[in-house]
Amino acid sequence: MTRVITYGTFDLFHEGHRRLLERAKALGDHLIVGVTTDNYDDSRGKLNVAQSLMERIRNVVDSGLADEVIIEEYEGQKVQDIQQHDVDIFAIGSDWLGKFDYLNDYCRVVYLDRTKGVSSTQLRNESAGVLRIGIAGAGRIAARFVAEARFVSGVNVEAVYSRTYERTREFARRLELEWANEHYDDLLGHVDAVYVATPHDTHYDYTKRAIQAGLHVLCEKPMTLSKAQTSELFELAAARGVVLLEAVKTAFSPGFQRMVAVARSGSIGQVRSVDATFTKLVTQGRELTDADGGSISELATYPLLAAVKLLGLGYTDLRTVSLRPAGSPVEVFSRIDLTYPHAVASARTGLGVKAEGDLVVAGTAGYIYVPAPWWLTEYFEARFEDSRRSKKYYYKFDGDGLRYELAEFASMIRRDTRESFKLRPAESIAMADMIERARASATVIS
Repeated sequence: MTRVITYGTFDLFHEGHRRLLERAKALGDHLIVGVTTDNYDDSRGKLNVAQSLMERIRNVVDSGLADEVIIEEYEGQKVQDIQQHDVDIFAIGSDWLGKFDYLNDYCRVVYLDRTKGVSSTQLRNESAGVLRIGIAGAGRIAARFVAEARFVSGVNVEAVYSRTYERTREFARRLELEWANEHYDDLLGHVDAVYVATPHDTHYDYTKRAIQAGLHVLCEKPMTLSKAQTSELFELAAARGVVLLEAVKTAFSPGFQRMVAVARSGSIGQVRSVDATFTKLVTQGRELTDADGGSISELATYPLLAAVKLLGLGYTDLRTVSLRPAGSPVEVFSRIDLTYPHAVASARTGLGVKAEGDLVVAGTAGYIYVPAPWWLTEYFEARFEDSRRSKKYYYKFDGDGLRYELAEFASMIRRDTRESFKLRPAESIAMADMIERARASATVIS
């Protein structure tokens, strides 16, 4: 008897799950299915699981494909399960290709091709909770988004569009998406929501067209480079009754949210200063050549997010100094200084200048220090004059972090809410205003 084992969350069970189990079962005579616990899902960065463990087990049992169901509770359990159940074949979806090669020491490992050709209507009908997502853009961040989406329950990335059809087809083939769309309007007809991951100057058009088509939109930062356009998009989304969210991953990560909560709780007194830096060295690419390039448009959203979340929207003055070397079409380093009635903030960005990427939040009773890279907040300290009062905080930041923004986006759609406290429309509009003013009024040095 050939014994096969596979694992999964099996939340909101749909046709894709069924076909995966069918392929695994066809490999042998006895199929064992491991269903992950809530705690294990959380530890491995799986977000937005909607059903309880018992409901998910029932999903698998009701499929009639499992000869035996077990519970997966911890990392490393697969090795023990394979030996304990005398397993011959370990089967898993091809999106995990290479991840489980170490199990070849215990049994044969088979990566099953992603289920292609599954009808979008069929997926939606099998489980009304599955959100069909299309991607505008076929660059690096779009590829990372597809990889991160597998950690968010109840979503399925199905389609892609980019301005170069050959690139679109190669992206869809490589990442096993159902649709490679030659035209953007075709993409809009295949999905429930769009993730916009194109160059900055196209965000407004793609987002507006998707909203007008009645689709939800998760748009990469910056949503636009103007207050007027960003405001218009949020107003249009509200009028059409769809979710619009700016994809600033830091805003949705557990560590950053907790840091803001600690700072705003009064534990360090009244916040008087926020200093945030984000720089990286770039030698080529659109960031250094496009009219909408430069360190402000590329990176300022992150440090401005820290200022907005910690000090609010009521700044009274904004001043910027930018470094633009001779012959460079864009600024490569900038400092944006914000003045509030009782506080100040400084946002430093750089594409050609490297600095320590930390965040310091100064208060009247102490301060918070977040080490580089602060925008991927995993750790921070609350420090005080009396060092015995200082406290260290540790949090997970899984993968590239895109799963956090996608999980919030999907949750908003499921809960039928238009606003998230993690990043409100007014905050996105304020950041667009700050970026627009900083770019327009900067004192330029060379």
